[in-house]
Amino acid sequence: QVQLVESGGGLVQAGTSLRLSCAASGRTFSGYTMGWFRQAPGKEREFVGALSWSSGSTYYADSVKARCTISRDNAKNTVYLQINSLKPEDTAVYYCAAKSGSSVYSQRYDYWGQGTQVTVSS
Repeated sequence: QVQLVESGGGLVQAGTSLRLSCAASGRTFSGYTMGWFRQAPGKEREFVGALSWSSGSTYYADSVKARCTISRDNAKNTVYLQINSLKPEDTAVYYCAAKSGSSVYSQRYDYWGQGTQVTVSS
């Protein structure tokens, strides 16, 4: 059974950086794509970016691509989302997701974590 556990959220000041982690378990994730999404209060869930586990290819939403980097640690089965120059509008619950297949463009995911709250103060 696939499990995704996010961590690394918290209260941070605008202008700083944060690295979120997603510990994945339950299967081998080569051949899977890992995605990051976020949902701000009162807003719909928003795609942030994705990473193909096997190739390392990434794809980011235009709104964040200048400030975000997704990476993986194969040994730890963990995917990371680095966000730089945080803004108050980055405040949201951030979710990790997984799906079979290597396309980083498809945003239909099969498995979801519980989310981690990121709050950015001005």
